[in-house]
Amino acid sequence: MKNQEINKSPEFLAYVLELNGDNGLNEALQISLDQINQLDIVQLDRIGLKTYERDKWTIHKILQHLIDWERIWCFRAIIFARGEGTIPDAHDQEIMGENSNADELSIEQLVNELRVTRQSTIMMFESFNKKILETDCAFFEYEMPLYTIGLTITAHQIHHFNIIKERYEPLDK
Repeated sequence: MKNQEINKSPEFLAYVLELNGDNGLNEALQISLDQINQLDIVQLDRIGLKTYERDKWTIHKILQHLIDWERIWCFRAIIFARGEGTIPDAHDQEIMGENSNADELSIEQLVNELRVTRQSTIMMFESFNKKILETDCAFFEYEMPLYTIGLTITAHQIHHFNIIKERYEPLDK
C-alpha cells in the first residue's frame, strides 16, 4: 500500500507522508526498526541527561515518549481493526512526560524496549489483511485509513530521531 492511496487525510498526514517518503507501510516499519538498531548507545550515554535548552526533554524522555505513543497508536489501531466502536480518548504528552521515570532508566534499557515495541507493532500490522488496513479510522479531528496509523508511528520516530541528531548530538563535545 503506497502513500498516494490516502483519500481522507488530516493536515498532519502530509508531514507523516513526507517523512516516510515513498515507503509503504511494511517497508517503513522495517526501516524504522533498522534505525533503532543503528542508534549509538555509547554516544547517547555520553550525552546523558543534558538538554539543548531549558525545560526540554532528555533523550531518555524522548525515547520513553516514542514507546508510550507507539503503544497508544497501536491500541487505537486494534480498536479500529476489531470494529470495537469506541473512539479513543486524547492523551496529553506533557503530562505523560512529567510523570515518566525515564531519566531513571538506562539508554540501553529504553532502546531495547523501543526495539521490542516496534517488533510487536510490525507483527500486528503484518497480521492485518487489506480490508483491515483500509478501515476508516475517525477520531478527534482525524479521519484516515488504519494503515496510516503505522506510518504515523514511523514518522514520529523519524521526527524525534532528527531532533536527537540535530539538537542533542552536538552536546557530545
